[in-house]
Amino acid sequence: METVNVSSLKNNPSEALRMARKDVVIVMNRDRPDALMVGIEAAGVLEAPGVRPALATALFRDGQLSLVRAARLAQMPVARFVDHVSRLGIPVIRLDERETARDMDTLDEWLASS
Repeated sequence: METVNVSSLKNNPSEALRMARKDVVIVMNRDRPDALMVGIEAAGVLEAPGVRPALATALFRDGQLSLVRAARLAQMPVARFVDHVSRLGIPVIRLDERETARDMDTLDEWLASS
């Protein structure tokens, strides 16, 4: 087991991540354990059934991963991942009102030029 304090975690997070790939890391805050870091690959977490798709889905839903990267993490073709998240009611395309209007203007221009 390794330990790191909060200030060193702020200054050099990559060192804590390297340690977590090899062993469990306890993050100390003022001489008290505050958090636990575990390398998910070293722990074999990603290889458990259903974990990759669930993690990829949650990260995509929360906007932390793009569609393509989430599909890659889930080890699915993009089209299959699109079907997967669509069945769960997670929108694949997220546009705000301004982006939608801009896309519609672009479509109108393209149709007019055809």
